[in-house]
Amino acid sequence: MAEIIQRDGTWTFDGLTLRLVPGRDKGVSLLRKTLGELTVPLQALAGIAFEQGKKSGRLRLRLRDGSDPLLQVTGGKLADSSDPYQLTVESDRYGVAEYLVDEVRNALLIEQVPSTCCDAYLLPGPSVPLQVSAGDATVSFDGEHLRLEWNWKTEEAKSASGTRSLALADVAAVEWQPAIGLENGYLRFSVRNAPTKAPPKYDPNSVELWGFKKDPLMALVAAAVQARLPHPAAPREPAPELADAPVPALAKGPDAAPPAAREDDHDALLRRLRELGELHQSGILTDEEFTAAKQAVLRRM
Repeated sequence: MAEIIQRDGTWTFDGLTLRLVPGRDKGVSLLRKTLGELTVPLQALAGIAFEQGKKSGRLRLRLRDGSDPLLQVTGGKLADSSDPYQLTVESDRYGVAEYLVDEVRNALLIEQVPSTCCDAYLLPGPSVPLQVSAGDATVSFDGEHLRLEWNWKTEEAKSASGTRSLALADVAAVEWQPAIGLENGYLRFSVRNAPTKAPPKYDPNSVELWGFKKDPLMALVAAAVQARLPHPAAPREPAPELADAPVPALAKGPDAAPPAAREDDHDALLRRLRELGELHQSGILTDEEFTAAKQAVLRRM
């Protein structure tokens, strides 16, 4: 076991998981304190590094793309101070930090953990229920429903309709953007069948953020929702049209012929080729499926 204890937090590695506990020092960010303890499985790690400085150093974890909903939704826009996968190391603990790095790297090598993108989240995201007040609203999320309650700073055009309630099933995507310079940030929920181009200031499905202390906490709401949406890299189910199409029968083998092609009628085979071409052009068949199906029909000719 390897462990490093600092004012900024404590990291403990047992060979299979890395336990990250934020410190209680006043310099620890509000986001990290609110997020609390994290347990990162070895399979979620892509690497670890330690950077030395004159007065202090920094441990950094690199997670596999798609393994953590928080990193997925923030897209590298979190400030270093709010990043839960960084730890400030005092100069008298450099040796301990380097030992931890060696232990984690050896485990990654022994377990042959891939560095490829994940098609499912390996971390659960922030726990719910969760409530955050920042910008022009208070957002509550219980895992199934979102509630947006406007405050006195909300634009009247947005608050006139009252408190906004969204079912998770109606949310197609979530986006978080921090305030940068003079440009405000936002937390936006894209609702199915209700596209909008309105800026966050007027969008009833968005929270406008102005760069205040609690703004980063809205990233936790975004991550909790993201963790419950379909993973962006998850294999997609075949289009419903494929269930009715005769083409899947070809998957049984290269010599299998579609039902219509079993006729010895040359015209029927030509009609089958045209049908396959239309399915391919409409996007129902992939290039590989179209090629295999076409070759099977041609062999029957």
